[in-house]
Amino acid sequence: MGSNHDRRLPRLEDVAARANVSHQTVSRVINNHPNVSAATRGRVEAAIAELGYRRNTAARSLVTRRTQTIGVVASELGQYGPANTLLGVQQAAREAGYFVSIAAIKGAGSEAISDAVRHLTDQGTDGLIVIAPHDGTLEVLERLKLNVPVIVVGAAGQGNLCGVMLDQKLGARLAVAHLISLGHRRIGHVSGPLDWIDGQARVDGWREELAEAGLSDDLLVEGDWSAGSGYRIGQQLAEQRTATAVFVSNDQMALGLLRAFGEKGVRVPEDVSVVGFDDQPESAYFMPPLTTVRQDFEELGKRCMDLMRAQIEEGAAGGTLVVGPELVVRASTAARPPQP
Repeated sequence: MGSNHDRRLPRLEDVAARANVSHQTVSRVINNHPNVSAATRGRVEAAIAELGYRRNTAARSLVTRRTQTIGVVASELGQYGPANTLLGVQQAAREAGYFVSIAAIKGAGSEAISDAVRHLTDQGTDGLIVIAPHDGTLEVLERLKLNVPVIVVGAAGQGNLCGVMLDQKLGARLAVAHLISLGHRRIGHVSGPLDWIDGQARVDGWREELAEAGLSDDLLVEGDWSAGSGYRIGQQLAEQRTATAVFVSNDQMALGLLRAFGEKGVRVPEDVSVVGFDDQPESAYFMPPLTTVRQDFEELGKRCMDLMRAQIEEGAAGGTLVVGPELVVRASTAARPPQP
């Protein structure tokens, strides 16, 4: 008598026989082809479940020369933006029928990016998505001259590289325009690190909106994305009392700023209005609830995979896709206080 170890794994032909359909029909169901009736799809899926059929990806890749795997190089995953960008990409890849192989790196130095890219391309990935929001990322990738589609998230594409990005500059402009509409004329900015693409883009948006309104952009302080840096900067701003409104480059720094203001007796929004960026889930529960700029990471991931699939499956040219932000108004902003 044979043991369980002698039993072969079910094949696609076994599923076809059990469901009483052709093996082409089974293949269509597995690959989510639209031209299959609901009844037939149901029979095939039932047969797959009964037999415990699993797709042989190795055999399939020999035929298609694709692995259905996307490599993702990701840095700074301790930060809300990169971490949620990665989640958005993973979700969109799964929905498109692709596996994701992740190489997480610390920082975004040339050697770290190069090593991570080589590791993923050695696995035969069909394309690469890079979430490393630092100035030098594009330069490193250009030098590597990769022969698979590459999409850089958070930056405009250049050369052979494609980009998918949230419009950071527009988000900053929405925040500042909101404060100007409330009558504020001295609007400070707590920026993120200026070697981050997002940090610099938000500074540029703040400056451009102020310039259009004929207002000064001399109230700029650089933070490091952490609540601790927001707290320290908030203490300085509370002592100086030069701004009636502050645009903060992320919600975590805004949280620290709010605490510092509270301790120094600066009331928000009665004395100073505060706007953040990201719309983290906790932002609606800050004291007061934070007006902020929402980024749609799910849509970013979807656009990223749309562009990747178009290149892999259709040989489409690259380019840059831009996802728009949204201003979420809560209780941390109000009309400029009366001047003494």
